[in-house]
Amino acid sequence: MYLMRFYGLGRGMYWMWDPTYILIVIGVVLSMAASAMVHSSFSKYNRVRSSSGLTGAETARRILAYAGITDVSVSHVSGNLTDHYNPKTKDVGLSDSVYGSNSVAAIAVAAHECGHVIQHANSYVPLSIRSALVPVANFGSGASWFIILAGIFFSMPPLVTIGIVLFSAAVLFQVVTLPVEINASRRALAILEECGILGSTEKRGAKRVLRAAALTYVASAAAAILQLLRLLILFGRNSRD
Repeated sequence: MYLMRFYGLGRGMYWMWDPTYILIVIGVVLSMAASAMVHSSFSKYNRVRSSSGLTGAETARRILAYAGITDVSVSHVSGNLTDHYNPKTKDVGLSDSVYGSNSVAAIAVAAHECGHVIQHANSYVPLSIRSALVPVANFGSGASWFIILAGIFFSMPPLVTIGIVLFSAAVLFQVVTLPVEINASRRALAILEECGILGSTEKRGAKRVLRAAALTYVASAAAAILQLLRLLILFGRNSRD
């Protein structure tokens, strides 16, 4: 009966009319809109060649040299917008559309990843917190739903609570990611100006690309929070029942 009540199947297929589904819909819409915006912005400024002629890889190496960082490598990774900085291997991975491209968009993305390198070098606190949360968040996002479903199936509310707590860790990771990404973009724009890599007009384009990218993290965090809110509402409803 706990399984049926949790999903609202106790009477008249209630699950079909569960108002909490609107929270999932809102999260999906936000994520889709943010994704569409970042791809649109990147596509637009990926067609605008920078006056410096530097590629994403050359930009990254110049920024790292300017910042006095000599122990971080820049490599090519496959995929589109799969760019990242790995603090364990100290490597900036730039994707197909960034590594060898001299577009404004590519330079903006490369500079953003270097922003993370500089954060790491300066022991930026939110980045340290996010790094510490990685193993917990990875486990929580992967195991939470299995534990929640097991708690529902076996009518064991404590298991559901444990699952929700684990999922909360994944949500916290998403929230902590926001200031890390926003700060990396700010560092990127500042150092692009200091190094004279982009002109004023080009910098506006880079800012739009990075702003759109930041919205994807905002949308992801919002979707995760809405999902957590839905779980709390459903679990609270069953506790009252």
